[in-house]
Amino acid sequence: MSSSSPSLLSSPLPSPATVLSKKPASLRAVSSGTARRGVRVVAAAAATATPVSAASRARPSAAEVARTVVELAPSGTLSVVGPDGWPLGVGARFVADAAGAPALCLTAAEVAAPDAPSSFHVEFRQSGARTPQCTMLGALTKPSDESVLKKLSTRWQKKFGEDIDQDLLYLISVDRVLHTEDFNEDGMWVVPSEYTSAEPDPLRNFAENLVEEFNSTSAEDVHRIYSIYVESDLQVEDVKMIWVDRLGFDLHVHSGEGVFAVRIPFSREVSDEKGVKSSFNMMSHHAWEVEKSYASPEFEKIQFLKKHMLQYIACCKMSIYYQLPVGKIKQLLQKKERAFTNLLPSMGMLLFPAGTTYDLDHGCDILVL
Repeated sequence: MSSSSPSLLSSPLPSPATVLSKKPASLRAVSSGTARRGVRVVAAAAATATPVSAASRARPSAAEVARTVVELAPSGTLSVVGPDGWPLGVGARFVADAAGAPALCLTAAEVAAPDAPSSFHVEFRQSGARTPQCTMLGALTKPSDESVLKKLSTRWQKKFGEDIDQDLLYLISVDRVLHTEDFNEDGMWVVPSEYTSAEPDPLRNFAENLVEEFNSTSAEDVHRIYSIYVESDLQVEDVKMIWVDRLGFDLHVHSGEGVFAVRIPFSREVSDEKGVKSSFNMMSHHAWEVEKSYASPEFEKIQFLKKHMLQYIACCKMSIYYQLPVGKIKQLLQKKERAFTNLLPSMGMLLFPAGTTYDLDHGCDILVL
């Protein structure tokens, strides 16, 4: 890459938050580094409609999502350039203070240079389907105020159920914040003041359990809500809820054309588990009435579905780990009478042999060299 190539760090800090690139993820080319590692991914571009106003309004801001990710993630990666000039990344558990600044547990050996410019990257995998991420740029400092240390210790005990040696606590100032919705997605710079003033989502601590409950006990209702509330010609094979927040929920729609993401807004904001279930049940009942022609739709149909890019996790000259539900890959390969060589159930992924091309019927051909 030439020295004149643009960099995320060279981008001016926008106000308000702005997407770094307007090119859809489905149209982005694979990086040259990926090609050198021996993987070619050819993805078909997916045509998408313009989001309707209702859907665009019913989504937490990037600052809110970033705050939520930081609250939920148990650990992250601290990166600092050491005295020898080499960048070093170390994993660390952390808690966030009242303004969302991470407080890390680090030994003296892990602190390359106090007060030096640092970055801290955190991510939280939502229902095994999406991984929103947040990277904070700032300086690593040692808090000395007793009241600050006491509050951080209390938060640590609440989050991890154990006491923390206050001598091991370090804070990172929040000077710049980069938020990314998922792997292979464009990043968005968040104004620091918006990040610190935002509130994490009130449903965050039980959202995953609610999603699991809806998918297991109300799968038919989830599918019906999609069918009635979304305008689409897709031949749907399956619909799964992947996350829920105070303003609505996100679905992944599986079809022969790929996996698509769609946002379903609540009719009103919710703040607790009871409110979520009440809103979901009302939507489900209304969808049933519309399906049976007992009532007319009392909502604006959603017309925006976003193609969800299949993601590779790691690769080398001999193999590639490909992130798809094991059952789905098995089904696709069996449909094409192709066998796979090694199932990794603990990782939920498959190991493909080198020298083989797989057409997964998801708009992508994967050639393992």
